[in-house]
Amino acid sequence: MAATLSGEFGDLAQIKKQLISVIAQCKERGLVHSVKWASELAFSLPHLPLDDLPSPPPLAEEDAVDLDALCLAKSYFDLKEYDRAAYFLRGCRSQKAYFLYMYSRYLSGEKKKDDETVDSLGPLEKGQVRNEALRELRVELSKKHSAGELDGFTLYLYGVVLRKLDLLKEAVNIFVAATHALPLHWGAWLELCNLITNTEMLKSLSLPDCWVRDFFMAHMYTELQMIKEALQKYQSLMEAGFTKSTYIISQIAVAYHNIRDIDQALDLFNELREQDPFRIENMDTFSNLLYVRSMKPELSYLAHNLVEIDKYRVETCCVIGNYYSLRSQHEKAALYFQRALKLNPRCLGAWTLMGHEYMEMKNTSAAIQAYRHAIEVNKRDYRAWYGLGQTYEILKMPFYSLYYYRKAHQLRPNDSRMLVALGECYEKLSQQVEAKKCYWRAYSVGDVERMALLKLAKLHEQLNESDDAAQCYIIYIQDIFSCGEQLEHAEVSTALRYLGQYYFKNKLYDEASLCAQRCCDYNDAREEGKALLRQISAVREQGESSSADLSLPSVFNPLSNTTTPVRRVTPLDLSSVTP
Repeated sequence: MAATLSGEFGDLAQIKKQLISVIAQCKERGLVHSVKWASELAFSLPHLPLDDLPSPPPLAEEDAVDLDALCLAKSYFDLKEYDRAAYFLRGCRSQKAYFLYMYSRYLSGEKKKDDETVDSLGPLEKGQVRNEALRELRVELSKKHSAGELDGFTLYLYGVVLRKLDLLKEAVNIFVAATHALPLHWGAWLELCNLITNTEMLKSLSLPDCWVRDFFMAHMYTELQMIKEALQKYQSLMEAGFTKSTYIISQIAVAYHNIRDIDQALDLFNELREQDPFRIENMDTFSNLLYVRSMKPELSYLAHNLVEIDKYRVETCCVIGNYYSLRSQHEKAALYFQRALKLNPRCLGAWTLMGHEYMEMKNTSAAIQAYRHAIEVNKRDYRAWYGLGQTYEILKMPFYSLYYYRKAHQLRPNDSRMLVALGECYEKLSQQVEAKKCYWRAYSVGDVERMALLKLAKLHEQLNESDDAAQCYIIYIQDIFSCGEQLEHAEVSTALRYLGQYYFKNKLYDEASLCAQRCCDYNDAREEGKALLRQISAVREQGESSSADLSLPSVFNPLSNTTTPVRRVTPLDLSSVTP
């Protein structure tokens, strides 16, 4: 598996040296998130002996001249006094000082924008507050870029400015240039991740051949819902020497969460909490899994634990929101998701979860607004597209629903829930052929909720396609009992009721009798089962024998090409199944 890696992973000591070096560079420039990422990776690798530690790069003449101003400005920068830091860096010539000067101006504008947003707007209002510094920064950086005077860090900052101004195409090119100029700076790769919308775009980029590229590709595969490829890539990275990396464990857990492999994801998150008990990152995703499993005590413990660590973190607010949602206190839940958005208006999960809460409160217009915000933050968020589809379905606007469900399906082509939703929309629009295709495809890709065959059978029933309906009901019952899941009894009894009548009409009285007997196990089908047994007895008393012509109903044969393609099945052996 390790052979699939593009970068050079043979010398872990060399990688560790590079990480230590880039940690120092990012620290000097106040790039705290890149420092954290590189430090977590470095921590997972074996420590270096004293002689092997990289020595700091020698100072150039202009670095020496700017040293005092840089130290002073960095102290103000660390205290978040960005204007003050920028003031003392005016006129500095070194690359390091220039980056900190421009970055301080950028962060000053961002801070003012955020303060204004929090003061004037609720999180559902469409704030038009902008970072006033962006245009000036773009003009200055553009001139320097044309003159070829930007290093890897300032290229990264130029890309961020362009992205904030919605000049996305130019931003992509600049971020690619930044990764070439400084391949070890994770911030540039991460910004690039947020701008790539599909696999074609990913393949078209010319990226540097460095070991960081493998981390980027794995992250990108997860974002593009190519989970199998992502897991393979992360497995390769672990085999290459990063087995102790909490970053990789968390990414694998998120990947399993995305494909709804809940048990695997929960195990990994529990392992992560053992290794890093005060970690807050990704805990909102962990709480989503606990919510889906209705694990109230565990979710309550997680929420209390995170409040003790840091109650004013976005993830903490989302976890508390999930906790209240699980307790059906939807107003309180929405309040905490709003609090998360005040802390970070670009928090994707909070917008989507708030949309869900407004749906629960039947506030469809607020739900639509929340889901639209989520899509603005990340167009690849299938949950927001799916949420919009559901909202418009409630509003009885199937054409709108169909558009949004299609978008969700494009992002998650193998998710049965999107396909079942599409099928239901097509049914409402009387496009039965399309609906049949969707239901069958949902079953073929692995029906999570085991609803597709049932809906397909009912659709065949409505269209008087009795053989096809019977075939679907048979496979449905076989699937339900073979997987050992106990779903709604009404659904199994619906299938048994139909099959009993179907066999009876086709004079297959033994099979009809078996179905009728099984119907008696369900309260809602008991009377019909008894009535069918009486009918069968009456027919048999008249001396009429069961039909021996098994070629008559197509339940026992593959269906023709013009109908739903289903697998060959044997007569249903109901005597062997115990509901």
